[in-house]
Amino acid sequence: MRNALLGSATALALVAATPAPLRADASDAQVAAVIDEGLNRSEAMVTASQLMDGIGPRLTNSQNYRRAADWATARMAAIGLQNVHREGFDFGLGWNIESYRATMVSPRRIDLMAIPVAWSPPTDGVLRAGVVVAPMSKVEHFAAWKGKLAGKVVMISLPGATSESTKPVFQRFDDKQISEYDRYDLPSFDPATADRRAKRTNFPLELSRFLKAEGALAMIRISYRDGMLVHGEGYNYRPGETLALPAFEVAAEDYRRLVRLAAGGPAPEIELQLNARFDDSTLQAENLFGDITGSDPKAGYVMAGAHFDSWIAGDGAADNGAGSVVVLEAARILQRLGVKPRRTIRFALWAGEEQGLLGSRAYIERYLATRPVDPKLTGIAAYSAWSQAWPIAPKPGYAELKAYFNLDNGGGKVRGIYAENNIAAEPMLKKWLSPFEGMGASRVVTSKTGGTDHVYLQAIGLPGYQFIQDPLDYDSRVHHSNLDTLDHLRGDDLRQAATIMAAMLLQAANSDKDLPRMPLPSKPVPTDPFKVRDPDE
Repeated sequence: MRNALLGSATALALVAATPAPLRADASDAQVAAVIDEGLNRSEAMVTASQLMDGIGPRLTNSQNYRRAADWATARMAAIGLQNVHREGFDFGLGWNIESYRATMVSPRRIDLMAIPVAWSPPTDGVLRAGVVVAPMSKVEHFAAWKGKLAGKVVMISLPGATSESTKPVFQRFDDKQISEYDRYDLPSFDPATADRRAKRTNFPLELSRFLKAEGALAMIRISYRDGMLVHGEGYNYRPGETLALPAFEVAAEDYRRLVRLAAGGPAPEIELQLNARFDDSTLQAENLFGDITGSDPKAGYVMAGAHFDSWIAGDGAADNGAGSVVVLEAARILQRLGVKPRRTIRFALWAGEEQGLLGSRAYIERYLATRPVDPKLTGIAAYSAWSQAWPIAPKPGYAELKAYFNLDNGGGKVRGIYAENNIAAEPMLKKWLSPFEGMGASRVVTSKTGGTDHVYLQAIGLPGYQFIQDPLDYDSRVHHSNLDTLDHLRGDDLRQAATIMAAMLLQAANSDKDLPRMPLPSKPVPTDPFKVRDPDE
């Protein structure tokens, strides 16, 4: 079948520039046309440059996110999607950064590689002070530092040792590596997990308040990667819960230099300057949507999604401008071909993924199902609690979503798809991927994968799936870092991924069978009923 399809694709390249609308029953011809359009007339890299080079990072509810949202919805409308709209959900403060710098001024002057922690309060002009190395990772550490921090910039992290990676920086999967994911992941339930994660999440706020009360001027932490990489993740975006004093992340090499100088004495002095502003004009973040309307209103809909928000260190290219571009390009391919699917195809760009899958969760709670989460919980605390709140209450729209496909593992090409332990769904997924074996993308592996916007759909028993992608340098150095720019994406990989995304959506939209679903989850018993808790957790 693969050779015949590729041959058809070559022939289709000779037809007129405006193709005739494709019939819903012409599946082989449709896939061939998708391959031709997606590979020969791709707009993925042009779209990517407009987003990453022209607009850049898209911190949730920031001014730049809203600028990007204007661009994306205009793009959806220009493609010809129907029902293009935004949907707001409760989030928190906007945070807009104008300028920043960090400099060691004694014993010599060095510009430090550093970045503000997201949602850090600004400095009052240029702050100059000596540093004190005071590692603290839990509230019990505070007592040792009482009366010792006034007027200081507090270095809150242990320096660790220089780490030289023994793994390749850039990698593509081979078959053996993909096969390692073809396993059934036994479920595990620990009811204390949410409480432990919430405790860790709350600590930066508690620490900042302690430091402020002690008269400290700012705090700095070490980057979690070597190589002069910085990241700047921060989660204190709720009104009344922002950090009590300015916070920076400093590159590991520069941080360790400061530690060594402080140990040898006298402690170095540094200057910090952060010009940033909070925006409380709206506490709503926005998801973005557009549709290709199906011919059968009773057939439900299928969906593609990627998160549109990013952190601030780079341009949000691999995480997840790449997935967002693939979703928009898949929409363009299908709209260009004039497809008339049986089911509606919906395209979603999510906000707030980086703060705990907030945008996709808001969509689920509005249309699909709810769980009894304490409404006082927000952010990561709510993220942790949501999957462990019982019972699940399906909404009338629960049965309407027939398939969801997500892309959020960088800019690498698609190699297959995770079946999320749904063995019954594997045959259909394999059938839909089979035309792409020659592109290296035919593998369906049984295991689960997490950390992105399909997770909560799976958590309520709906068919949400994430594609397997070549890692490239995503995990080694790009993810969330200042290297997350368009140079770390690959045009061939993006057009391949968009072509596959479009074909999967089209086949799912026209299939006469629904993807098999897992049962509606109910509360499990603890996996280890005899587990003894560590009191330090």
